[in-house]
Amino acid sequence: MIDTARKLRSKHVEKVLGALLLLTGLAVMSGCQGLSAGGTGIQNPGTLGSNLSSISFGDVTVGKTQTISGTVTNKGSSSITLSQASISGAGYTLTGISANGNLAAGQSANFSVKFAPTSSGTSNGTLTVTSNASNGTLTIPVSGTGTAAVGTLGASPSSLNFGSVTVGQNQTLSSTITNTGSASVSISQVGITGSGFTVSGITTPLTLTAGATATVSVKFAPTSSGSASGTVTVTSDASNTSLTIGVSGTGATAAGQLSISPSTLAFGSVADGTSSVATATLKASGANVTVTAASTNNSVFTIGGLSLPVTIAAGASLPVTVTFSPQTASSFTGTLSVTSNASPSTSTETLTGTGTSVTSSHTVNLSWNASSSSNISGYNIYRAVYTTQCGSYSKINQVLNTTTLYTDSTVANSTSYCYAATAVNTSSQESGYSNIVSNVQIP
Repeated sequence: MIDTARKLRSKHVEKVLGALLLLTGLAVMSGCQGLSAGGTGIQNPGTLGSNLSSISFGDVTVGKTQTISGTVTNKGSSSITLSQASISGAGYTLTGISANGNLAAGQSANFSVKFAPTSSGTSNGTLTVTSNASNGTLTIPVSGTGTAAVGTLGASPSSLNFGSVTVGQNQTLSSTITNTGSASVSISQVGITGSGFTVSGITTPLTLTAGATATVSVKFAPTSSGSASGTVTVTSDASNTSLTIGVSGTGATAAGQLSISPSTLAFGSVADGTSSVATATLKASGANVTVTAASTNNSVFTIGGLSLPVTIAAGASLPVTVTFSPQTASSFTGTLSVTSNASPSTSTETLTGTGTSVTSSHTVNLSWNASSSSNISGYNIYRAVYTTQCGSYSKINQVLNTTTLYTDSTVANSTSYCYAATAVNTSSQESGYSNIVSNVQIP
């Protein structure tokens, strides 16, 4: 009985709850239908943004200006109206954004901020743009520092290298001093160190305005050989109070010059078998010159009066004798070459002379023993003028002599000679001189 009663009550409760749920569901459905019929759509409002989250000018010299540009953009889906644009902070100005201007969805407006500090120190400010956008006011922090105007000196070139300069001579190089700063610079002193260097070109005190230049000149005049170095120092009130320019150079030992005069030593006509002596003059200049060798390229010209090596002092001269000894009637040319430590190392002089035939009432008959060597095709005969000894030999036969006899009919009266013969084989090889016959006197 009890269980039956409980079951009846449970079914009754379920029916009541079901009816309540049905009524509630209808009420909800009825409410939703009413809201749907009477509702209105809401558009996304405009939003103002910028490509710059902050603006920093860093250091700007007082009296100078710097400008930074940016944009503000409507990032929403509906247009907005800009009601005000301003900037705070000393030295800042804003251009480019118009108040009461409209920005359509996605549209941008350009702006520029200029910083022109009038005094040293940090300046902070704010760029503010007011609008009816969803974010109302856009603010961008601005900062910069005004720095005092200063002058700075630079040098071009920054060093001077003179290379090699001969002792006793000099060379001058220059460098341009420029004020690369923004304020005037007062140069109070210009000095130089280093042996042989002197400085000129700037008279102190000197004021250089911004961008102005001055030229400093350095002369190197070495008094001894060897390397030298130093420093030009420009003292001023610039940011770099001491500007330095390195200088360097090497003193070189002076090289002397050697000249020979006359440039052509002409002997004129000289009788065959005789000699003529002329004098050439060696002169040193610039520095002492040491002569180490002297020669001619033609055997009819011989050199005397030199004992080598010999040193000729700067400005001094030394005579050299040259002897012309023609053995045939012909014109002769040659070159006297002198080697020394001068610059250039070789000095030359041209030699000329003409051998002339002489009429003589005398002849010299020569004979010699035949060579014991095989394949001998003939002999050459050589003659030299004898003074205190035999001079330079010259060949006097025009063609190879095939016998052991020769007659010299070109001798000069009152002259002494030396004779020698050589053997020539079929391969044109020539022997040395035979026993020399010397001091053959012609009456």
